[in-house]
Amino acid sequence: MLLLPVMILFLLSTLTGCVPGDGRNTPAHPAGFFWGIWHGWIAPVSLILSIFRKGIRIYETANSGWWYDFGFYISIIAGFGSLSLFRKARRKD
Repeated sequence: MLLLPVMILFLLSTLTGCVPGDGRNTPAHPAGFFWGIWHGWIAPVSLILSIFRKGIRIYETANSGWWYDFGFYISIIAGFGSLSLFRKARRKD
């Protein structure tokens, strides 16, 4: 029973290690395509953290442009679009 809470805390601490706005990406070293994918995957976690911590954002402002946007939106669409795979189809009567 203790294993599940420990695993959840470990997962949350791992996910929050590289959130947008943490100072890791600068204009000299902007976030690229793969950072965009990562930031899209953890966007829900970043949203919650941004409520409590001032510097955290959902989207990295120091990014490489189109490639970052492309990776971000691919992961957002894939993440939220995959939720529909788990819904049961409703029958029309």
